[in-house]
Amino acid sequence: MKLKQLIISLFFALFALTSMVQATEHEASAPEQQETTEHKPYVSKSISELASSWWSTTGISAIVDVHDGETTSDPRGHKFEREMTWFESSLGRIIMIIIVFILFYLAIAKNFEPLLLIPIAFGGLLANIPLAGMGGEHGMLGIIYNMGIANEFFPLLIFMGVGAMTDFAPLLANPKTAMLGGAAQFGIFGSLVGAVLIGFDLQTASAVSIIGGADGPTSIFIANRLAPEMLGVIAVAAYSYMALVPVIQPPIMRALTTKAERQIVMKTTRQVHRLEKLIFPIVVLMLTLLLLPESSPLIGAFAFGNFAKESGVVDRLSDTMQNSLINVITIFLGLGVGSKLAADKFLVLETMGIMVIGLLAFSAGTAMGVLMAKLMNKFSDEPINPLIGAAGVSAVPMSARVVSKVGSEEKPGNVLLMHAMGPNVAGVIGSAVAAGVLLSIFK
Repeated sequence: MKLKQLIISLFFALFALTSMVQATEHEASAPEQQETTEHKPYVSKSISELASSWWSTTGISAIVDVHDGETTSDPRGHKFEREMTWFESSLGRIIMIIIVFILFYLAIAKNFEPLLLIPIAFGGLLANIPLAGMGGEHGMLGIIYNMGIANEFFPLLIFMGVGAMTDFAPLLANPKTAMLGGAAQFGIFGSLVGAVLIGFDLQTASAVSIIGGADGPTSIFIANRLAPEMLGVIAVAAYSYMALVPVIQPPIMRALTTKAERQIVMKTTRQVHRLEKLIFPIVVLMLTLLLLPESSPLIGAFAFGNFAKESGVVDRLSDTMQNSLINVITIFLGLGVGSKLAADKFLVLETMGIMVIGLLAFSAGTAMGVLMAKLMNKFSDEPINPLIGAAGVSAVPMSARVVSKVGSEEKPGNVLLMHAMGPNVAGVIGSAVAAGVLLSIFK
């Protein structure tokens, strides 16, 4: 009992001593804290002065008064911020808000990938609110950006969810369609040449070029490694073209094919055994391990999501990755990417150049996929609809849906969705491989 009392007494003595030390430290630091946190004393103001103070904090005043000293917002911190120009503060904001409402229209009225466009556009609207600093280090959009885009975390989670939603059966049933996914990556290497020609150094051009695959997560991943300063612009370009697939691809598809080619009905593919689908992600990951370890974060997340789904024994995990996880990350990713739609970041010559390169690269990838499918159709025993070549870009499943829609418009009842998914998932793997190749060059 005495030992117990002694231990208790020592405990209370130690607690009291610790409290006294903390109190002393607090008193010592109190003057310093008071200096930094003390509020300015209230100064009595007239009604007109109060009204003038209120007016100076309104968005109208910030847009009209182009010399108010407002600074840009940057998630990296104040040292990367600067005073806005008159264009960025006024006219540029108005232009970007108009662009945002156009994106809202395309998402809601035209149903152009609303899951991407609405978060991105709304993030752009928030980023252009005057004085709020939403895209700054401590602003809502800046926090989201630093939380998962600047450190590559969100793209990996997106790949995990996409893997869980992907069915490799169409690709395994018709392996030659993988060639279409490879051909569509021409846009990546074509844009690499274009970026170098307009003045980018090779490393930055490599980061920009990945836009040609229309793969947002991969674009963020490689940009963060090779050109962190271009990350925001590249992310906006990649996700913009992913969302605008229904606008960009159909004219190219129709221009490069005849009506008879667009009406080709493809035969039903063979039934793929469950064991094939279970082994395939492991085989892909092992090849990555041996040949392109630089791609392993992307391929690994993708393979894990798919393997969990095909195993059939972790349905709860698979369902979470397919639904809750990817939905939450899509919201955050869209808002974070949208933060780069601020006028001071988007309406600059460099950004416009990258957007043009991305558009040309994505168009070239789509065209090359269609042309490769036309060539394969000439030499194939079974008919191949050239439209499915457009799905070789990495925008999954958007491109496959667009292919199916165009095919059904040309010939009602002609369902090309599952045939297009083969090159579409091959394109996802192809863009990740291309990213690994580019990363390995600059290791």
